[in-house]
Amino acid sequence: MSENIEIREVDGVDLVRFQPQGVCSKLMSLKVKDNKILDMETVGGCSGNLKGIGALVIGMDINEVIKRIQGIPCGSRPTSCPDQLSICLKLYLEEKSKITVG
Repeated sequence: MSENIEIREVDGVDLVRFQPQGVCSKLMSLKVKDNKILDMETVGGCSGNLKGIGALVIGMDINEVIKRIQGIPCGSRPTSCPDQLSICLKLYLEEKSKITVG
């Protein structure tokens, strides 16, 4: 498992903890079930923007979220909190496929 993502299942819901890299936010916590985001919280970063992103992605399919936000930069940085969320979700899908197959 990647060192900056942790996945734990509780009552059929995956609890995902991700440490973003290269941005102001320090931790992203998500609840995922059936490839849909049920909840998202972020520690650090631009509070209003991240609460807004969290509110927008709740109920969305992970693949749709990735498609919409991957590659978004923040100022002169090559990544952003939305981009880091897309990385988190890609890692989540990779890890889940290993668990399902393996």
